[in-house]
Amino acid sequence: MDKHLDDDDLARELRADVRAGLTADSRWIPPKWFYDARGSELFEEITRLPEYYPTRTERAVLEEHAPAIARITEAKTLVELGSGSSEKTRLLLDALVARGTLGSFVPLDVSASALSAAVESLTTAYPGLSIRGVVGDMTRHLRHLPEGDNRLVAFLGGTLGNLMPAERATFLTSLRSVLHDGEWLLLGTDLVKDPAVLVPAYDDAAGVTAAFNRNVLHVINRELDADFDPSAFEHVALWDPDHEWIEMRLRSTRDQRVHIAALNLDVPFAAGGEMRTEISAKFRRDGLTAELAAAGFAPRHWWTDPNSWFGVTLAQASSAA
Repeated sequence: MDKHLDDDDLARELRADVRAGLTADSRWIPPKWFYDARGSELFEEITRLPEYYPTRTERAVLEEHAPAIARITEAKTLVELGSGSSEKTRLLLDALVARGTLGSFVPLDVSASALSAAVESLTTAYPGLSIRGVVGDMTRHLRHLPEGDNRLVAFLGGTLGNLMPAERATFLTSLRSVLHDGEWLLLGTDLVKDPAVLVPAYDDAAGVTAAFNRNVLHVINRELDADFDPSAFEHVALWDPDHEWIEMRLRSTRDQRVHIAALNLDVPFAAGGEMRTEISAKFRRDGLTAELAAAGFAPRHWWTDPNSWFGVTLAQASSAA
């Protein structure tokens, strides 16, 4: 594997993010810090909940259209950003291998352990495929993606929606800058829909998402020697109709003061005080098309499910997007 992040890098990033986020006027913690081993387990559990439609809906779209994606792109290299276990990506791998064009797969993820496990499993499942994992942050290390011939970059799961609009623009422009004209982006995005469907997906009856949200406090306690009491924060999921995104927050249930020893920082929370832990933007096709075009991508194909809950866009890097 190629490693562009190590434990020291991650520790520095966590310290910087926590200090910046918890000293801001409107407090925040980036969602990437949910995903330690326990957080990843909780998220996998979330994807199987009846309320959480995105994973199964995107998978159904990919199952139906993976052969067409393989036929249209005839990709020789598949790159996956934020790969995790690469489960859904096996649909693309199967289709591209069957097409006979694919020679290599490059998964990129911040977690070396998750990536190593995925690479080992995939190497066994696809013995004729060259698999080269890249440990890196998709917002910082795109330039380290290996060169390839006719690459297809998969960015699935609606993860684009976790970035603020300005961050999305920067990310898409950076991605376009490392692709050659004619290479491909396969993008999964959750779509705007009835809040009665949206909100329960982030506030399930079993409380799994609440545990996932509070897990970030366990991460900070462990890594930065903090004394957060996770039970003193309640999980909040709200639909923001102006920005068209779900916002997850943690709300203090009492007046309290948290000490973060590694930062020599004391953070007071009034009862009802909140910090944002995630946004999950929902998209409309026209708006997404405009964002892609501004970054230099020309959407070529659009697929969705019968309810129009989740969209998969196949776009091409183009100097005249």
